[in-house]
Amino acid sequence: MTQDQKDDLQQDVEVEKTKEDIKKDAKGLFKGVKKFLVELLDFRQDTDHQATIEAIKVDIPFKGATAWILIFAVFVASIGLNANSTAVVIGAMLISPLMGPILGIGMSIAINDIDTLKKSLINLATMIVLSLITAFLFFYIFPLSEDNSELLGRVRPDIRDVLIAFFGGLALMVARTKKGTVASVIFGVAIATALMPPLCTAGYGLAQGNMSYFLGAMYLFTINTIFIALATFLVLKLLRFPMLKYINSAKRKRTAQLASALAIVVMIPAIFTFVSVYKENTINNQMNAFIKNEVKSNSSLQLIGEPDIEDKKIKLSFFNEVDEATQNALNNQLANNEKYNALKEYKVAVKGSDTKSFELITTAYQEKRQELADSKKIIEGLRTEVDELKNTITFLNESIEQKSALNNEKAIAFSRIARDAKIRYFSLEKLGFANLLSSSDFIKIDTIPLVIVKWNTSLNDSIKTQKELELSNWMKDEMQLKELIIKREDN
Repeated sequence: MTQDQKDDLQQDVEVEKTKEDIKKDAKGLFKGVKKFLVELLDFRQDTDHQATIEAIKVDIPFKGATAWILIFAVFVASIGLNANSTAVVIGAMLISPLMGPILGIGMSIAINDIDTLKKSLINLATMIVLSLITAFLFFYIFPLSEDNSELLGRVRPDIRDVLIAFFGGLALMVARTKKGTVASVIFGVAIATALMPPLCTAGYGLAQGNMSYFLGAMYLFTINTIFIALATFLVLKLLRFPMLKYINSAKRKRTAQLASALAIVVMIPAIFTFVSVYKENTINNQMNAFIKNEVKSNSSLQLIGEPDIEDKKIKLSFFNEVDEATQNALNNQLANNEKYNALKEYKVAVKGSDTKSFELITTAYQEKRQELADSKKIIEGLRTEVDELKNTITFLNESIEQKSALNNEKAIAFSRIARDAKIRYFSLEKLGFANLLSSSDFIKIDTIPLVIVKWNTSLNDSIKTQKELELSNWMKDEMQLKELIIKREDN
């Protein structure tokens, strides 16, 4: 073997060794990162199984003080909705005891505790009925004057409500299973999942006979309940909470089957709800994007009001006439643009055959008349304020001049002099008066009246000089002065 071959062989050995070293370092780095992430995210070491189960069971019963707390919380939340006050609604969420039975449902299914499941369902149903009755009585006695934003936000769930309920439930159960429960997390989840306001809104719907409000609010409450219970179930399963053991093997098997069936029953509508709400949210987002990008950005289209979706049609009202070619172009965008893939089966429909209908024109005319009337009221108000300010200024000037007259018997009201001067010399634009301190021998100080004038630019200098002489003589007579200096202010 030649020396070159030996060198090449040695080089190959060193390369292989370097590769092995790099692999070992990479494996070591991966193991280090994995260990760090496991230690960072693993919360099983802090879990207290028995204390968690007992704490959840303690919050399930609903009687005595808990019942009154719920009634008071419903009243507080109803008042907050009536007053459209977010802060008051948040306060009601904090004192509401609704979370206990919901956690009990998720826990009992996870550990096959059929007795706790029965108690949780009965107490939750009792809480719901009592909350609806309380809210109904409040809104029946104190009805809202109009539907406000706090109320309307509790009648139509979207994908955010589903995610808030699920992740809020996960956060709550992680905090519940930790040794030394994190109270701030419990309070935060109580606010975020917002169990109380939908029940109050449902009571409002019953009081007003509005079943759409009632059903929408109860749907939102049901979504929150299902996903909080589902999160509870998943966390307890992940933490491998011990299953409840029964002496009777047949009962244990039957209980396990029932719990599994309930878990499936809960998860199926939860998944269905998530998918349906997600699709609805996607359709709404893409429809808003379509209106913004394709309709409102088109200067030839003047949209009136909000779009209306019905029977896979996006119904739009325009003030101007929309021809068939424009409608076809909009429909092509819906069918072919990937940004609106959730709207491929939808069509744009213009409301009414004659978009310049008498109704639309009348509506626009009435709106402009109202705007004009409002503008007139504002102008009248401003005029009144200007008049009041003028009177105030006049009063202040007279007060100042009266005080000056008390100290100097020869004082003349300057406001009167100024008005008379403007009447005599129409081209006079500005008139000022002050006492000028002057000294010719730098020992004795004299006070000389000084008048500052500004004339209209249309006058030439000779006329200005003549008028200043006349003005000087007139002001000496009026103000009883022996000497007077007039200084001209340049334009």
